[in-house]
Amino acid sequence: MPEHLIQLVVQYDGTDFSGWQVQPETRTVQGVLEEVLGRLTGKPVRVTGAGRTDAGVHAGGQCAGVTVEPHWTPERLRRAVNQKLPGDIWIAASHEMDPSFHARFSALSRRYRYVVGLHDDSWSPFRRRFLHPWPGNRPLDRDALAWCAAATLGEHAFRGFAVRGTAPADDNHHCDVRECRWTDVGDTLAFEIEANRFLHHMVRFLVGTMLDVASGRRSRGDFAALLTATENDEVSAPAPATGLSLERVTYPDHLYIRA
Repeated sequence: MPEHLIQLVVQYDGTDFSGWQVQPETRTVQGVLEEVLGRLTGKPVRVTGAGRTDAGVHAGGQCAGVTVEPHWTPERLRRAVNQKLPGDIWIAASHEMDPSFHARFSALSRRYRYVVGLHDDSWSPFRRRFLHPWPGNRPLDRDALAWCAAATLGEHAFRGFAVRGTAPADDNHHCDVRECRWTDVGDTLAFEIEANRFLHHMVRFLVGTMLDVASGRRSRGDFAALLTATENDEVSAPAPATGLSLERVTYPDHLYIRA
């Protein structure tokens, strides 16, 4: 019986996961999904994600592709999977896709959000799983943050903001950043960035360095130099994983099979 391809839009609290990608003897998002789908279908099911989020990183809109038998309609599969998933993963939506769809390689863009907590109650256990509490004695210069975000827009080789050796030697490390901004949201600062692709730890390195500039620990010139750097020797420490979430992955409309 021919199978068909379904996209799952996955949300998860990344706190208790060792990232997205399957790893031996450790809990990962991909591993949990594949285990549940295997039990439902009675055979191994490969889950391909749009991106490999790190340990502790969350998702409000990770996308994954799975191939299943046709009696599994998108909505039937979504409901059945959700009934068996643990409380820190949820399938928010499901769509039938064209056979050419690939969760990673078909993506036009990915959008991340990073949240910095500015108030003392950011340290509450009910909040700190999902943001980076900022010390109250270190004010942040909003103009400096806006300057860094504007400088990040466009196409750059982000070697200065990536883990060394995570891309092939012949990769140019270019990413096209289409949106990048900081916004005050209540008692938090939210950083939003959208690009065609991201390098390993790129968003967290960007945020960590921008916060250093905004708190006076580094200069705007330091940040500009990293945008043209060929190595990551001078980058700031990456911001903690807790504040980061993969919010959305965008695909060409023609890949969706409408009922």
